[in-house]
This record gives sequence, structure tokens and C-alpha cells, in this order.
Amino acid sequence: MAGHEPQSGMIVGINVTPMVDITLVLLIIFIVTAKIAVTPAVPMDLPRAAQSEAVQTVFSVMIPASGATQVNGTVVNDDAALLGAARAAVIGDRETRAVIQADGSVAHRRVIHTLDLLKRGGINKVAFAALPLEANDP
Repeated sequence: MAGHEPQSGMIVGINVTPMVDITLVLLIIFIVTAKIAVTPAVPMDLPRAAQSEAVQTVFSVMIPASGATQVNGTVVNDDAALLGAARAAVIGDRETRAVIQADGSVAHRRVIHTLDLLKRGGINKVAFAALPLEANDP
């Protein structure tokens, strides 16, 4: 037969199909694991950046160690006043975010009670303000 080379047992071509299969499987594995690795473990409600025409409303609640609670710098004497102020703030802006500033020696139940009042008033977004520890603080 003219033009036909005898078979000498040497491989003259490379079959790339298995290499492509392995590459595609590895690509799929990397895509799936990257999605899992990037997904945060703790869902967080991060604030949006304020644009020039929109300003985020902050409802400031200060809980001192002794004395009455203050809302936006004004003293509230009882729970009804705090609840009314929270409802008024929500009526003004549905995206109102409360920032609670509690003294370190305030009882935990007092802070939780304030959180409950804010929730009943319609404020669902709450943040806590804290000062950094000083060098001589325990």
C-alpha cells in the first residue's frame, strides 16, 4: 500500500480529551468552593453610603449608669416617652437606625428593655456605640 507507514508501536498523536475532562472538573470544583468561601458566615446589615441628597436618620439613645435615658440629647422620664419618640422617628423616616450608647456599668436587662421598646416603636435597625479601652482599663 502506497503512502501507508508501517506501525512501529510509537504514539504519534496525543489524546487531549482526558486532560480537558480533568480541567473542566477542577474548574467546576474551584467555582463551587469559591462561592462558599466568599459567602460571609454571619449575615450583616451594613449601612448604605449616603448620597448628597439623602441623609440617614439616626435615633440616638444614651443610657447612663445613673439618671434618666436620653433620646437625641433630650431626657425621657419613662418608657412611654421613649416609645413615643421611637414611633415619631419611624413616622418621619422608615429607615431610622437607632444607636444605643450605654455606660459600661448599666445592667444588661436595662439595655435589653430599651431594645424591646425600640422594637415595639418600629425601629428594627440598631447599632451599639462604644469607646475604645484605655491603656489602664482592665
